[in-house]
Amino acid sequence: MSERTIAVNYLARVEGEGALHVRIHDRTVEEVELRIFEPPRFFEAFLRGRDYAEAPDITARICGICPVAYQMSACHAIERALGIHVEGTLRDLRRLLYCGEWIESHALHIYLLHAPDFLGYPDAIRLAKDHPDAVKRGLALKKTGNAIMRVLGGREIHPINVRVGGFYRCPTREEFEALRSDVEHALLLAEETVRFVAGFDFPAVEEDYEFVSLRAPDEYPLNEGRIASSVGLDIDPAEFEQTFEEVHVPHSNALHSVRKGAGSYLVGPLARYALNHDRLTPRAAKVAREVGLEPVVRNPFRSILVRAVETVFACEEALRIMGRYRMPERAWVDAPPPDHPTHGAAVTEAPRGLLYHAYDLDADGQIRSARIIAPTSQNQKRIEDDVRHLVERSLDLDTPRLTFACERAIRNHDPCISCATHFLTLDLVRG
Repeated sequence: MSERTIAVNYLARVEGEGALHVRIHDRTVEEVELRIFEPPRFFEAFLRGRDYAEAPDITARICGICPVAYQMSACHAIERALGIHVEGTLRDLRRLLYCGEWIESHALHIYLLHAPDFLGYPDAIRLAKDHPDAVKRGLALKKTGNAIMRVLGGREIHPINVRVGGFYRCPTREEFEALRSDVEHALLLAEETVRFVAGFDFPAVEEDYEFVSLRAPDEYPLNEGRIASSVGLDIDPAEFEQTFEEVHVPHSNALHSVRKGAGSYLVGPLARYALNHDRLTPRAAKVAREVGLEPVVRNPFRSILVRAVETVFACEEALRIMGRYRMPERAWVDAPPPDHPTHGAAVTEAPRGLLYHAYDLDADGQIRSARIIAPTSQNQKRIEDDVRHLVERSLDLDTPRLTFACERAIRNHDPCISCATHFLTLDLVRG
């Protein structure tokens, strides 16, 4: 019997700190553990005792890449607790702000974190040396997404213009007109991105995912909708905790979210596209057909292509909203504190998938408890499943190639372990 241990001290291009442990015995994969060892950040505890109006600003600090997602889920959950609903122009502006975040986050992932895997480079710096135009295209896209967030959110990172009920201030039409040409150019760059990514060499892999995402009656989901799945789930976001549960695993500081009685599931671009491809905007749908993207994509390596199509959608949707924008009389709807204890829960679509928030408020509007379940927590078990299947298919690879294959399998899902140092340690034991 032989035993090998492989340690990869740094996995670049994954946001956060973690480790992967794989044990193989007699050509059987016995253990696959994605170990997240970063300490808990206690945001749910920070929120207890704070006024409900503070939640959007506090939760935005959870992530520097997708702060809008945390703000939007917080706002919707608290508004449900208060019994108010934001409609019309303010609802459109929330979608626009989310479009900015999708553009900048997807562009970052596609060009700087994921493309090097397909083009044979260890990082984006060396990729830029040989493919400067591609990296410039990605940076230009990200800049435009950031500009949308700055104009509407007050700044690019951790926007400060979001509040329960709407915004503190609405931009003028002139501010959007000044931005319009950049977004039009970004739409062209996004379409080029789809064609660029479609030329990558994708491993022939199919996974039997249960896809879970929001689905709305007549739009590609961002802020609102019912939670749907590829096996027939159709629930209100308030029923999330009746359907899904978080479980503790000894090897990770991050809880695993699983479907009660059904195990792992997948959230994110592949899930959104599979359940909502018929809701894509016209140019996004057209370019998806042009590159032969089927209605349901089960190859995790092709998630980068779906992200590119979603970037086209986000640019196109941003232009639609800006084109019909008229500055409303008020930037928010009143959201007075409740006069009795109340509860609200909501889900929005972060770039990486479903983001669940739930709040209990007392009669004075103070937060008694908060529950936040991030996309990566929901995908963590499914990532382990993907790695297990990959190793089972690849037992004859030598150690360096198997290690790289495991790294790629994890990066397919763009896990946001945190917004800190990017590395992962792989410990592979063969016996």
